[in-house]
Amino acid sequence: MRGYVKYCLVLLVLYSFGLGRVVYAQGEPFYKGKTINIVVGYNPGDAHDLWARAYARYMGRYIPGNPNLLVRNMPGGGTMIAANYVYGVAEADGTTLGSIFPTLYFAQLTGRKEVKFDWAKFTWIGSPEHNGSVFYARADRYKTLDDMRKAAEPAKCSTTAVGTSSHYIPKLIEETLGIKLTVVTGYPGGAEQDLALERGEVQCRAVASSTFFGREPYFSWLKKGFVRLLLQTSRKRDAKMPDVPTLFELMDKEKTPARSRLLANVMLDAGGFGPYPIVAAPGVPAERIKILREAYGQTLKTPEFLEEARKNKWEIKPVGGDELDALAKEVANPSTEVIERLKSLLGD
Repeated sequence: MRGYVKYCLVLLVLYSFGLGRVVYAQGEPFYKGKTINIVVGYNPGDAHDLWARAYARYMGRYIPGNPNLLVRNMPGGGTMIAANYVYGVAEADGTTLGSIFPTLYFAQLTGRKEVKFDWAKFTWIGSPEHNGSVFYARADRYKTLDDMRKAAEPAKCSTTAVGTSSHYIPKLIEETLGIKLTVVTGYPGGAEQDLALERGEVQCRAVASSTFFGREPYFSWLKKGFVRLLLQTSRKRDAKMPDVPTLFELMDKEKTPARSRLLANVMLDAGGFGPYPIVAAPGVPAERIKILREAYGQTLKTPEFLEEARKNKWEIKPVGGDELDALAKEVANPSTEVIERLKSLLGD
C-alpha cells in the first residue's frame, strides 16, 4: 500500500511541473502533426512527379500519426539538385523523401564535382517497378538504326544531364554499335525534350519504357506514327514491343568487343533500381525506415492507387528498400577498369 501511495505522489509531482505531458507526448507517433515532403528532381507533369503525387494521396494512411505528404519539385542536373538536397541539406529524420534518377551514381563514379552524396549511403525506401529503356527517333528522319548509321550527320538526341538514361544510352549505342550520335544536354525535363523533338531541334531520345508507355505525348505519337522505336535495353523483349530488338541482340549481331559488352552489362544491370526509386537521407532512425518502407509497400497495394496505375498504364513490379540498399552498395564499387571506361564514355 505504501508503495502505491509513493507512486501516486511521484506522478502528482511530475504533473505539477508539467512533466506528465512530456511523458505522454513521447508516446505519440513521431509523424503525428508532421508533413513529409517528397522532393522530385523533375518538373510538374513528368513521370517522376506523377508517381510522387500518387504516393502523396495514399501513403499517409499507412504511417502512424497519419502525416500529410506534399510534393516539392526541385528540377535540375538530371535530379542532381534534388539528390544533393535530400542527402545533405534536408533533416535526416524521415520527413523528406526524394524521387531521383536511378543512374545518378554514374556521376559519383566518374568524379563529377557537382556530386554531394554517397550513393551507397542513401536510405533506400523502394521503387515501384523495374524495367529497361527504349530508344526512339522521329519516323520522318529515321526508320532504322542503319538509317542513323548511314546519315551524313549524326542524329541529335536530347537529355537533361550526364548520367540519365537519355544521356548514357545514346553513348552506349555509339560504344557498342558504332553509330555516331550527338547528345544535346541542358533540357530541364521531359516536357521540354518532347517539345524539342516536335520542333525538330533533336531527332531522338532514350526514355524508360514505363514512361514511354505510361503518358502522353507518347500514346499519340505511336498512334500517328510520329516516332519509331529502334531498340530496347532490357535483356528480353518487352511484350509491348515484341518487334523491337534489344541492345543485347544487336551486340551479338554486330560482334561487339568484349570490353564494350562488359561496360554495357554493368551499366544496364543498374536497371534493378527501376526508373523512379525513392530515397531519404543517411542516418534516418531504423524504426522510421521500417515505417516508411512498409507504408510505401502498402501504398503500392492500395486499390485506389492500383486503379490510378491502371488508368495511367503503369506497371507495378515493386523493389523493396532492402534490395535497393544491397544493389546500391554493389554498384558503388566497380573495378578501376569499369570506372575508367565510364569516364571515357560519359565525358562531355
